[in-house]
Amino acid sequence: MLWHGINLQWAYTTLLPGIRRKTHCQHQAKDILHDGFLRFALTTSPHRSEEPHAYLRTIVHNLILEQYRKDSYLADYQQQADLEQATTVSSEHLADIKQRLELVTQIIQDLPPRCRQVFIMYRIEGYAQKEIARQLDISLNMVERHLIRALLDLRNARAQFLK
Repeated sequence: MLWHGINLQWAYTTLLPGIRRKTHCQHQAKDILHDGFLRFALTTSPHRSEEPHAYLRTIVHNLILEQYRKDSYLADYQQQADLEQATTVSSEHLADIKQRLELVTQIIQDLPPRCRQVFIMYRIEGYAQKEIARQLDISLNMVERHLIRALLDLRNARAQFLK
């Protein structure tokens, strides 16, 4: 059965077991695969239609790395905080997180269009800077400038939010 050019039987019989071996958890592996499907469906990359299986595999690889980083961060966090405090989330904390996410979303939306496009391709879609430069037909220096601009805007907003 094909979905957006992806053979779902391949995804569940070949890709999923590989994810499970890396995560050591069947539930987490399925979550990563399903997140990969979502990112694959939402992306506008030309690579998506050229090599859909390779592109999905790359997305999944990035999600596994992201999950590893999250797990490492949480392990560090749990060592510093009492386990009970780490698992209890107050409504104030959730409201704070929601407010921060809305702020970050607004900052990204307020970036100039090309700057926003470069930032999303680099930080969300996982493209290398050289690939972004090639696809957008701009210099590597301009890609770096767009990324610096976006990161500076995010840093300034963070500083203002923490005041």
